This record gives sequence, C-alpha cells and structure tokens, in this order.
Amino acid sequence: MEKKPVSHYLTPTLLMILIFASNFINTNLFKFGDNNFAVWFVLSFLCFACGWFINKTLGWRFGGKVVFAIIIATTIISVLMISFFRDYFAANELLIENLILYSLRNVTLGAMAIFGMSVVENLTLQRDILLLQERLKIFEGNFIDSKKEAELEIREAKLKAQKITNDADLYAKNTVLKKERIEKELKEFIQAEKELIKKYENVG
Repeated sequence: MEKKPVSHYLTPTLLMILIFASNFINTNLFKFGDNNFAVWFVLSFLCFACGWFINKTLGWRFGGKVVFAIIIATTIISVLMISFFRDYFAANELLIENLILYSLRNVTLGAMAIFGMSVVENLTLQRDILLLQERLKIFEGNFIDSKKEAELEIREAKLKAQKITNDADLYAKNTVLKKERIEKELKEFIQAEKELIKKYENVG
C-alpha cells in the first residue's frame, strides 16, 4: 500500500478531537443549554466535512478503517474517562445508561463522518460511471464503423474470389476447347497423311 503523507492524517486527528469534545457538552466546562441542538448540528456538519476530506485524501477503504478505528478508540477512552470522573459528567446515577448515551454520541458523530465519506464516494462513482458511459458510446461508435468496414472488406473479398473463380472456370473451358481443337486437327492431319501415303503406294 502506498504510504500517505503525514498531512493527510490531520483531518482524522481533527475528527477524533471533535468526537471526543462532544463528551463535554452539558458539563460545567461547556454548558450550552438551549443551544445544544445548534452545537450538535455544527459538530455533525464538521464531522461530515472531515469524512469528506478523509475520503479525498485517504480513500474509501483505508479512510473507512481509520474512521472506524477513531470511533472505537474515542468511545473506549470516553467510557473510561466518564467512569473515573462521574461527578464531572453527572454520571453518578444510572452509570450504565449514561455510558451508553455518551457512546452513542461518539458513534453518531462517527457515522456522520462515514456519511460524508459515502457521499464523496457516490459522487466519484457517478462521475466514473458517466465517463465510462461516454467511453462506451465512443467504443460502440468505433465498433459499428469497424464492423461496416469489415463487412465492406468481406464483400470485396467475396467479389474478388468470385472473379478469380470465374476467370479460372473460363480459362479451364478455353483450355479444354483448345485441347479438343488440337486433337481434332491432329486427327485430321493424321488422316490426311494416311490417305496421302495410300496414294503414293497405289502410284508405285
């Protein structure tokens, strides 16, 4: 596999920071109150944009593995952090439910990144399909032209073969006629010679 430049990993790093930062929404450090939806919208959009750039730089397969690894790593770190700092994350009561909710935050933002990657991949595939369709049309056009040329060449070859056959038949017939004529003339010549010999014998 081709080695990627270090700069290509800046976007995955930013994605990991954004997913990890989502854990601090509604904490004493970042308490947005009624603006939570707007904050989540911005985070989701930024994760979508990160997925977009990850697909452009790292590709669909390798980039997808990187994003999946980020989701898993960030979720594990978040679960451990929330478990150790329950008071800060208000997770004293119903710890398991809170851990699930925080994990779902990470997975949701990671899914937005994957969604961004899939949008880019679909657009790229659609563009490639259009290019292939154009090339196919050109190929079909060339194939039709080549087929017509081949048919013309085959027709010309058949005509030439037919002409050669006709010429051969005519030559054979002429040869047979010449042979018959020569045989006839030879027989007449022999017959005339015989009669001439008989005359000389009668005279003698």
